[in-house]
Amino acid sequence: MSDILKIRRPDDWHLHLRDGAMLEAVVGYTARQFARAIVMPNLADPVTTVSAAIAYRDRILLALPEGRDFMPLMTAYLTDTIDPEELARGHARGVFTAAKLYPANATTNSDKGVTDIAHIHGALERMQAIGMPLLIHGEVTDDTDIFDREAVFIERTLEPLVRDFPALKIVLEHITTAEAAQFIAGAGPNLAATITPHHIHINRNAIFERGIRPHAYCLPVAKREHHRLAVRKAAVSGSPKFFLGTDSAPHARETKEASCGCAGIFNAPFALESYVAAFDEDGALDRFEAFASEHGPRFYGLPLNEATLTLRREPVDVPERLSAAGADIVPFHAGETLGWRLD
Repeated sequence: MSDILKIRRPDDWHLHLRDGAMLEAVVGYTARQFARAIVMPNLADPVTTVSAAIAYRDRILLALPEGRDFMPLMTAYLTDTIDPEELARGHARGVFTAAKLYPANATTNSDKGVTDIAHIHGALERMQAIGMPLLIHGEVTDDTDIFDREAVFIERTLEPLVRDFPALKIVLEHITTAEAAQFIAGAGPNLAATITPHHIHINRNAIFERGIRPHAYCLPVAKREHHRLAVRKAAVSGSPKFFLGTDSAPHARETKEASCGCAGIFNAPFALESYVAAFDEDGALDRFEAFASEHGPRFYGLPLNEATLTLRREPVDVPERLSAAGADIVPFHAGETLGWRLD
């Protein structure tokens, strides 16, 4: 059993960096590990135009710690009235790598999201024609039980979408269910999924362990144990249809530990250590580099990174809290010891 794992430098295909002081506080954690990241556009003022994406990208680059080599890949926030030609202009200029579909009110800052998929058929047709990927937060937002919203979305929205737009590249992000893992595995090559570290480590019991645990609350929420096992099996399977996407989402501790706490798990500080621990436990270390560093760029049609990094089988203690933007953030695995350390 190897105690040293040297891999091609990976990318994060689903990341929230926020803005302002929080952006400045958290971007270094991602840049320490990843060469590129798909940056989510759900700011308080969503990124819907090319100019807004350029400005946000500039703020991210300006916030990088000195000497860090990192490229943010920008996304467009789809609305009911999004201009298909704006998407095409941004994609042609290399500004928009993809576009993100948030069903309205599904998660943080999604109130301006899409209310009916029919409203964006024109945009989807244009994206299909130019090869621009669609990234999806896959949950319905009606009175469906919160633990069933992903499975219902697949049946009600994703299946017709794949049928109506067969050449559209689609990433179902942060999958949480056996239904999602099965649907992705059985679909054609234009459909893939990202998997987070928290959804391969925790099930829904983590939210209710001896009380309410707000730092285990995210959207989509963790599901029953058999769903966690199905998602984890997909991650370590070696299938090119599944790849790394942390969905790291920082919130100040006070906004998590509140009467209506924010959804999101901040896993960026120890993301690779978290992922590789699961692959190690499942005897799949030989498949980790492909999951972390190869499947994502190949799906997006981007070059693999040339640089490498090294993980060592050494204990690393995850702190209970981290300081950020004048507040505390509780990281994923807070207070735990992980078995791998990033050099």
